[in-house]
Amino acid sequence: MPPTRPTVVGLYGVPGCGKTRMMQNLKTSLGDEQFAYYEGSEIIASLVPGGLDVFKRMGKDDKAVWRERAIREIGEQCSATQRVGLVAGHLMFWDEDKETGELVWTKGDEEIYTHIFDLDTPADVISRRRLDDAERSRPAASETHLRRWQISEQKQLRLLCLQHSILFANIAPDPVKVAALLRGLHHHSEEYNLSRAQDRLDAILRDITGETLLVLDGDRTLIPEDTGALFWALPALSSDVTGRSLRDIFSTPSGYSYHAFRQASLLYEEIPDEEFEACCEQVASAVTVYPQILSMLRQATDRGVKAVIISCGLRAIWDKILSNAGLSETVKVIAASRIKDDGFIVTGEVKRALVAHMKQAYGLFVWAFGDSVLDLPMLKEADRAIVLVGEEDKRSRSMENALLNAIDCDGLRAYQVLIPDTISPRLDIFKLPVVDITHQSFIDSLVRHRQPRVYYAKPAAAKLLMSPMRDARVFGPSLRTAHSDVGQYLATNLLSELIGLEEYPIPHVQGHQTSGYRFCNEEKTLIAALMRGGEPMAQGVNQAMPLAMFVHAYKPEDIKRHHVEGRRTLILVDSVVNTGKTLVEFIHHVRTMHTTIQRIFVVAGVIQAQALSEGRLADVLRVDTNVWFVALRQSENKFTGKGTTDTGHRLFNTTHLD
Repeated sequence: MPPTRPTVVGLYGVPGCGKTRMMQNLKTSLGDEQFAYYEGSEIIASLVPGGLDVFKRMGKDDKAVWRERAIREIGEQCSATQRVGLVAGHLMFWDEDKETGELVWTKGDEEIYTHIFDLDTPADVISRRRLDDAERSRPAASETHLRRWQISEQKQLRLLCLQHSILFANIAPDPVKVAALLRGLHHHSEEYNLSRAQDRLDAILRDITGETLLVLDGDRTLIPEDTGALFWALPALSSDVTGRSLRDIFSTPSGYSYHAFRQASLLYEEIPDEEFEACCEQVASAVTVYPQILSMLRQATDRGVKAVIISCGLRAIWDKILSNAGLSETVKVIAASRIKDDGFIVTGEVKRALVAHMKQAYGLFVWAFGDSVLDLPMLKEADRAIVLVGEEDKRSRSMENALLNAIDCDGLRAYQVLIPDTISPRLDIFKLPVVDITHQSFIDSLVRHRQPRVYYAKPAAAKLLMSPMRDARVFGPSLRTAHSDVGQYLATNLLSELIGLEEYPIPHVQGHQTSGYRFCNEEKTLIAALMRGGEPMAQGVNQAMPLAMFVHAYKPEDIKRHHVEGRRTLILVDSVVNTGKTLVEFIHHVRTMHTTIQRIFVVAGVIQAQALSEGRLADVLRVDTNVWFVALRQSENKFTGKGTTDTGHRLFNTTHLD
């Protein structure tokens, strides 16, 4: 396994800003077990034959070579010792009589630094320190020049870091705050970040009873606005400096990655605590929860359903929004907090992982509400997905194609809610049906106990179809035909509703093109006939979805990895489900292969009632919410066939063998 890139932090600022003093304070508070401390000039002196005096007499190009060697040497040492490197460095030198400063940034800086903290020491303080410094001789510089130097250096550093994926923060020279940030850097990773978010979720769920949980995104889902955009548009914070906006950060090739969200979190570290709290209060006071969402939450929570907001925004803002809406007692928040508080960030992947944890660890039935690409992972993970669609000028522009791809390629089945209900829908209402979240029937569906995910044929149809299957005079080819008819009926009438349909062009008999319909992702569906009793019924299912792959499976291992790779849906077909032991083994086998299979449907003629209420199959239904059952009927009869009463023998005229 290749060594991980070492963490190397540049401590930058105009000469006299206090880098050396800061390094001394940090060494005292952080120690040297996990951190290593470097003065750039000292490393250069140790590398250049003749030391720093020789280096100072070199030309510009030669100096650049040794500066680059120095930072690479630091990177190698940090990699070897696995310590975080802290480097007091320089971006430029600028004499007051010159029009511009001389940049001393190298390609090595671009490649070695993972973070740069620029100390924002007031210019008047820097000026006094330079005058009072008896150890170093520095050129005279006015406060005006020093401030101009600072502003230029900060702008250039922010842009360089943005371009080269280096995390940047312009921070006050507070040793306590800088030490807190560095401690966070040392152990913060995507895994640690997720564990912190999961700890927060566990703390919330310990107090939650019931089977259903509502999970809602915040920005443009609960409210029309984006709180992050509102925050940085405040007069006290707005800036035209490249890199000092969320738009700049998320427009880089990093997109909405963990790295990009970490950079966004560092922006908030640049704001003094009191100003930060005031800005959060100002944003929270400027927004109002959608009345429709508010009504749904109040009705659902009044009837015992719990709700959690999972937002990429700031928890400090969302706590205040919910408090203003009177929801803080019933709706909890999982959102980003500042690094110095040992906080975490929320990405799209964190949202998905938290929803998965809710289902797997707590057995909850999850309804997810979201509006953007960042919400798609959790929408796909949830048991029910609702896409919030607002006014067209406030919709996520990137969501349209991503949502269509999730439906067509990833098997997402979702609904949309229009706020207000007079606006145009996303996509079309066939792919994304519209639902009214304020209607009583919708509230009832939220508070109803978990759906058993077991569906049966309508009684009249079941009676007709099961008659030849129970008739002792019907056996062999005739019985196989009856089983095939049942499979085709269950697929056409029940699976079609659960899996969904998609349009495709067909030539009309009158000579023009029209639309035909087939199962969603039919070509990415695998039908497995559990041999041998399940084969005739599986053939009927295959008649209804001819593009699906078909395999015979006598045992779980007969379903190979190459059968399931690239498939989205698995349909296991058996004539009768008794205890469900065999099915559990098949389901476990497929899940442990970690394939692309998302939903598993079990199609059967008869299911024993006890198999669904107790035992291993019932456990699967409780824990794996992406397993569904479709059957002709349920039976309370625990009778297991033998000889002339065994379904498999009757299907293939082998009753005499038992």
